[in-house]
Amino acid sequence: MNSCQREKQKATIRAPRVRRDFSFPLDETLPMGEIVRSAFRPPLWLRNPHLQTLWGPMGRSLPEVTRRSERLNLKDGDYLLLDWAGPESRPGQLTVLLLHGLSGCSDSHYMRGMQKVLAEAGIRSVAINSRGAKKPNDTALCYHAGEVDDVDAVIKHVFHENPTGHRIAIGVSLGGSRLLNWLAHRDNGDLSAVATVCSPLRLDICANRLDQGLSKLYRQHLLKTLLGNFAVQKTHLDKVNPPEAKRLHRLNMSGIRSFWRYDDQIIAPLYGFRSAYHYYAQCSAGPKLLQIRTPTLMLQNRDDPFMTPETLPRQEELGPAVTLEVSDYGGHVGFVGDKSQRYWLEQRLLAFVQGFGFR
Repeated sequence: MNSCQREKQKATIRAPRVRRDFSFPLDETLPMGEIVRSAFRPPLWLRNPHLQTLWGPMGRSLPEVTRRSERLNLKDGDYLLLDWAGPESRPGQLTVLLLHGLSGCSDSHYMRGMQKVLAEAGIRSVAINSRGAKKPNDTALCYHAGEVDDVDAVIKHVFHENPTGHRIAIGVSLGGSRLLNWLAHRDNGDLSAVATVCSPLRLDICANRLDQGLSKLYRQHLLKTLLGNFAVQKTHLDKVNPPEAKRLHRLNMSGIRSFWRYDDQIIAPLYGFRSAYHYYAQCSAGPKLLQIRTPTLMLQNRDDPFMTPETLPRQEELGPAVTLEVSDYGGHVGFVGDKSQRYWLEQRLLAFVQGFGFR
């Protein structure tokens, strides 16, 4: 038994008690600090969680959206790629920041779809590409569930570009975990509101879930993508930054067939954690929700194949500004409806953004 396996623990969080049923046009009436029932109701033939999960990445054509790219240089010599969509900047304007999930980027179907919907509504948005997400970056670092320095750099950049405007951030999957950690540790009032989608609130439980049943297929795909990115990254750094390349070459990337091993052998040593379990304990966002004071909407599904209902917080674990909206269906970042409302998630998030009345 390896060190990761010895440190695995079973969760004790119970499923939440659902309070009320809210339809998405009524965001301004959402009670903060409560659990509400989602209005999402897929047709019967679309209720399978794996069909919901795979519909977007495998069955959807990438939405067309006009964008402008920007390179944001970071203090450590690395950079982030930002993709802007919507109207040109003007003083006092609302900007929506979008943060993708693990192995995603600004070209993920949900990122393009959300930017298209926002642009059509006349709302400016910026899709954040994490380090190495779209092309190799110039240091050994990547990103993880508790990484907030890069998130903070983008929020400050958008603030300084338009200090009189409002900013709302939306994070998907691991991107949502990063935003929740930012709210708990770095919130300085620069964001007016936050929404997260299918975020892994307990990293240990999610790592265990991805070792079970059909969820192992998602784990295999994600690990293959991530390890492939590191292989490309090492070759790139050998040419542009040999000292940083050595940091990656020193890591043991062999025998990784679970996220416990991936996080123990790569994320923990790269970011100074003692082990995967230490990383999970420090960066799981669920236990930090009581610290959040910025209005936050969390969309979670009971049938998410990346986690279990045990990860859903109880009402007493929610901060006074947090609303947890729970659906029985939707898979992982699915929310695929019938023909009249096929991409329900994008309309739900648009309603959340518009509900604050910012322009």
